[in-house]
Amino acid sequence: MTAATQPPASLGRRLAGMLYESLLLLGVISALVLLPHLLIGVIWQAALPGWAIWLNVVAAAGLYFVYQWHRSGQTLAMKTWRLQIVAKDSVQPPSTRRALLRYLLAWPSVLSGLGLLWALFDRDRQFLHDRLAGTVIICVQPTTASSPPPAEK
Repeated sequence: MTAATQPPASLGRRLAGMLYESLLLLGVISALVLLPHLLIGVIWQAALPGWAIWLNVVAAAGLYFVYQWHRSGQTLAMKTWRLQIVAKDSVQPPSTRRALLRYLLAWPSVLSGLGLLWALFDRDRQFLHDRLAGTVIICVQPTTASSPPPAEK
C-alpha cells in the first residue's frame, strides 16, 4: 500500500491545519524557549544575543515537528484536522532523516510563500517542501470506537 492509495488532504484542510498549528506552536515555543530564557534573565541577569534566541526557536520547533512526524506522522493540530504526513512510497510515517529534511525545506518554502503557491500549480496539489522531501499529507479517516455488544437478557 502506498500513499497514492490514500485520500490526499485538500489544500484548504492543510492550510487550516497550518493556521491551527501556528497557534499551538506558541505553547511549544513558550515552554522550550521563552521560559528558559526568562529564567536565565532572572537568575543570572543575562540575555542571549538575538541570533542565539532565534537559533533556539528553530531548534525547539525542529525537535517538536521532527519527533512528532517521525513518531506518528501527526502533530496535535494534524490529529485535530485528521491530517497525516507519510512517506510518498508507503503509508508509514517518514523516517527521522526524511522528517528532518521536510522541516528544513519547510522554512524557506513557507516563509517565502513560494512553497505554498507551488501547491496551486502542482499536479497533486503538494507543497514544494513535501514534493522535495518525498512526503505526502493524507486525510486520515476517523476511527470509530467499537461499542461492546449489548447485554443479553
